Amino acid sequence: MADVRFETKMMIDGKLVDGQAGTFTNINPATEEALGEVADASKEDMHRAIDAARRAFDETDWSTNHSLRQRCLLQLHDAIEADKEELREELILEVGCPRAVTHGAQLDAPLADGLRYPAKLIDEYPWETSLGDTVVSLTGVNTTRTVWREPVGVVGAIVPWNFPFEVSIQKIGQALATGNTVVLKPAQNTPYNANRLGRLIAEKTDIPPGVINVVTASDHFVGEELTLSPKVDLISFTGSTVVGKRIMEKGAATMKRLFLELGGKSATIVLEDADFALGCLIGIGVCMHAGQGCAMPTRMLLPRSRYDEGVEILKGIYEGIAPGDPQDPATLCGPVISDRQRSRIRGYIEKGVEEGARMVVGGAEAPKGLDKGFFVKPTLFADVDNSMTIAQEEIFGPVLVVIPFDDEDDAVRIANDSPYGLAGNVMAGTLDHALAVAKRLRAGFIGVNGTAGYGADTPFGGYKASGIGRQNGVAGFDQYTEVKSVAYPAI
Repeated sequence: MADVRFETKMMIDGKLVDGQAGTFTNINPATEEALGEVADASKEDMHRAIDAARRAFDETDWSTNHSLRQRCLLQLHDAIEADKEELREELILEVGCPRAVTHGAQLDAPLADGLRYPAKLIDEYPWETSLGDTVVSLTGVNTTRTVWREPVGVVGAIVPWNFPFEVSIQKIGQALATGNTVVLKPAQNTPYNANRLGRLIAEKTDIPPGVINVVTASDHFVGEELTLSPKVDLISFTGSTVVGKRIMEKGAATMKRLFLELGGKSATIVLEDADFALGCLIGIGVCMHAGQGCAMPTRMLLPRSRYDEGVEILKGIYEGIAPGDPQDPATLCGPVISDRQRSRIRGYIEKGVEEGARMVVGGAEAPKGLDKGFFVKPTLFADVDNSMTIAQEEIFGPVLVVIPFDDEDDAVRIANDSPYGLAGNVMAGTLDHALAVAKRLRAGFIGVNGTAGYGADTPFGGYKASGIGRQNGVAGFDQYTEVKSVAYPAI
């Protein structure tokens, strides 16, 4: 295991600084022990960061210098790559994520292309599109028409605690590549990885001062200053739907541009002709990282004709999974982030029993042998009606609900009967059949027959209460740009 040097200072205007509010304590969720202190920003600190980002956008050539942006993104990639093993240990310690998960979406996958893809896209993106020449009826003048894509301005990037590096790197990569400046606000539970990024940016890249700032704070109202400030042009937020709605409300006064990637209650439809064992195996996904993922497949829909068979398969899977030490490479289900989150999940488990669902495996009581740490038993509910609380609300814990359906139309109805629409899965006997069902789902990110489309080139986001806009890919670049139509006399 690599030694970890936590960065306690945040980064504002190119300098590592302390917080005016002092410090706050970062807790290891697996042990409940303090990892150390971290800079605690005041609202004044946040406004210094906003001012620095505004100045860097308005007074430097960052927004127009494509080659500088490309070089800086690749420098940051190389700096993180050199720090990767230390960052891995840091994420395990402060996020509580299992070591195995860091080799996927928690670290290795986003690092592979989260900065390199947008750096490459700088050369390929249609910054200028010609609409050709025409005689405009309004003026009678032969006119050349062009559409320009320009950066929005100052971006407030607000990041959750569940996959903090992954979300940060996707936001930073796309926002900086498109010429914006950024104020990054990490969650109070996971500040160290963001401060590490700040240190690497300050020490290892040519990114000008103020182009990106990192502000850590224990008070979430410090982060809200990004939404309230007229100097911030766009909020890029990943987190709960409740907070997303507040950002929309508070941002209305300054007509904030918004990218919101919010909650989910994703359904896996396993059709009668599917590879049933493989389809049911998707249910294990809710145990990964203790279910702390917005796109995790938390509802499993099984045909009544094979329902009992599917529940037995799932029972066998869940009986073989126990929460454990995230340092252990064999652990799939580590702790949840905090005591508050653990209590919330246990409340949902109790609500499921109260509303009549059949608890097959798990429960709200503490796991045996784990006296310290915020651990929750992986819990499997069967005989769930889709109207139950545990089927409608996002639990954000290792809880799977299994719902029977009568036929394909019923399965689609149940899957779409949700306030959310982030992700989903379809398992069918043929690809054409699975794709036909996928087209009927009101969700933004669908896996078919056991696959998933994750990548920096793949747009990610949701329908309905799961958010607004898409992150990653060309659609992500569009998210961080404004459109300007320009006309001038044809030559």
